[in-house]
Amino acid sequence: MKTILSSAAMILALSGTAFAEGDVAAGEKDFKKCKSCHTIADENGEALFKGGKTGPNLYGVVGRQAGAYEDFKYGDSIVAAGEAGLVWTEETLVEYIKDPKGFLKEYTGDSAAKSKMTFKWGKPEDIVAFLATFSSEMSDDGEAAEDEASEDEATESDSTATN
Repeated sequence: MKTILSSAAMILALSGTAFAEGDVAAGEKDFKKCKSCHTIADENGEALFKGGKTGPNLYGVVGRQAGAYEDFKYGDSIVAAGEAGLVWTEETLVEYIKDPKGFLKEYTGDSAAKSKMTFKWGKPEDIVAFLATFSSEMSDDGEAAEDEASEDEATESDSTATN
């Protein structure tokens, strides 16, 4: 029964179901706990939120392939998950932050999978909403830029078909 419930949670997380809607202001406050290991520094290296270097820079994490930030040495399990196609969405980040090791075991199918991140957070929706504000996948109005690009492509393809 536990495996079925765990698999159902993983399927929901991977399906793109939008449930990671948190309070950005609360997430900013909660991020203080994350700063002991993580920083948020933009593409120019400007620290927006100074923090530790035990974990990777979280700027642009939403939309990024797991285990692929070039200035960080990841563990084998997270690199394998990224190579297998794991891209951080708000939903997958929520599930990962709740139980990093358990998430990687489930995602990779490797019962020996490990995570360097040992901290578990019961309700990470606010932190994830906060992190999403630093994503290149988000536009100024908070909508996913990818969706806008898809709409633009569809409009362009419609106009090409009519020309």
